[in-house]
Amino acid sequence: MQGSSQTVRRPEQAAPGLLLDLADRITRRRALLLPAALYLGVRALGVVVLTVFAALHEDDLLSRIAAWDGQWYLKIAASGYELGPTTDALGHPNPHTPRAFFPGYPFLIRLLAPALGFPAAALVVSLAAGLFAAYGLARLGRLVRGGSRRAGYILVALFAATPMSVVLTMAYTEALFCALAVWTLVAVLERRWEVAGLCCLAAGLVRSTALALVVAVVVAAVIALTHREDGGRPLAALGLAPAGLFGYLWWTGMRVRPESGFEAQLSTWSDLEWQGWRTRFDGGVSTARFVAEVLTGSDSAMSVLTVAVIAGALIGMAVLARRETVLAVYAAGVLVMCLGSSALMHAKPRLLLPAFTLLVPVAVALAKRRTNTVLWVCSGVALASAWFGAFALTVWKYAI
Repeated sequence: MQGSSQTVRRPEQAAPGLLLDLADRITRRRALLLPAALYLGVRALGVVVLTVFAALHEDDLLSRIAAWDGQWYLKIAASGYELGPTTDALGHPNPHTPRAFFPGYPFLIRLLAPALGFPAAALVVSLAAGLFAAYGLARLGRLVRGGSRRAGYILVALFAATPMSVVLTMAYTEALFCALAVWTLVAVLERRWEVAGLCCLAAGLVRSTALALVVAVVVAAVIALTHREDGGRPLAALGLAPAGLFGYLWWTGMRVRPESGFEAQLSTWSDLEWQGWRTRFDGGVSTARFVAEVLTGSDSAMSVLTVAVIAGALIGMAVLARRETVLAVYAAGVLVMCLGSSALMHAKPRLLLPAFTLLVPVAVALAKRRTNTVLWVCSGVALASAWFGAFALTVWKYAI
C-alpha cells in the first residue's frame, strides 16, 4: 500500500542476519564452555595415565589420590581438630598436629559429605575449585597487558598441565587455593577491591601461601591509594585481605597456647610446622644445599626433576618481573615462601603450583604463534605433566 512505512523482508534478505546471529551464539557458547573443556581434558589425561601407572605398580587409585595430606584433611573434615592422640609426620606424638592444616578445605568437604561421603566430597570440591580457577585464568589472560581471549585459554591449559598438577585432582588444597587466588588477582586488576579482599580472606583460610596473596593485594591497594585512585575503596581490600590468614593463626595460638602473648600465639602455627615436618623459613639455605647435592651426585630422577622445576620457576620469575606489579609480587611471594623454606624438597614442585602467574608471559607469547604450534606445545606439556604426576604418586614412594 502506498505510503506504508513497513518494509517486508524477503527470505533471502533475512537469512544472512539469522546466520550471523547463529554464528554469534555458537561463538559465545564456545567461549563459555572452552575453559572447562580445556581444564577437564588435560586433567582427564593425567587421571588416565595415573590409572595406568597405579595398575602397573599394583596400587589402589583412590588411596593414591587421597594419600598423605589428604588423609589429614579427611580426618579433620570428619572429626574436627580434636582427633585425640595423634602423631606428626616424624612419628612424634602431638595432639595439636592437625592444626597445622587450615580449615577452609575440610569445612567444604564436611558440607558435602552427607550426600557424597568424605572421599568423594573431597574430590568434588577439588574438581569444582579447579573449574572455578580455570574460568579465572581465562579471564586473567584477557586482562593482562598484551593479553587476549586466546591467551586466556592457553593459560588454562598450561595451568592444568603444570608439573605437579596431579594434586588438582587429589584431596589437596591446591585447586581451592588457586581458584581463590586467581579471582583475587582478577578483582585487583579490575579494581573491584571489595571482591579482592573477600577472596583473599577466604584464601587465608585454605593455606599459608595466602601470605603471598595478602602482600600482593596490600601492595596494589597502597599504590592505588597513593595515586588517589578509586577513592577509599582500596581500604576495603586492606582490611579484609589479611583477616582470614592472621585470624586462623591467632585462633590456633589461642587453642594451643591460651596463656601466651599475642606474638607467641601468631607463631604457634609455624612452631607446629617445625615440630611436625621440620619446616621453617631459613632464607633458602636448605633449598640451595639440596640443589647442589642433586647437581653433583644424585641418581634420583625425582630429585633431578625437582631441580628442573625450581630452575624453571626462577626463569619464569625473571620474565614476569616486567609485567603487572600485582602478578609479579604474588609470584615472588610464593617463590620466597617455597624456596626459602626447609620443607620436604621433593614437595617443591607441588608448593610452586600456586605461582601460576609465572605462566602468563608464556601464554601471551604462545597466543601469537600459529595454532599448530600452540597445539603441539600444550599437548607435549600435558603429556609430560601426566607422566610426572603418575611417577610421583606411584613410582616415588615418599610424600609429595
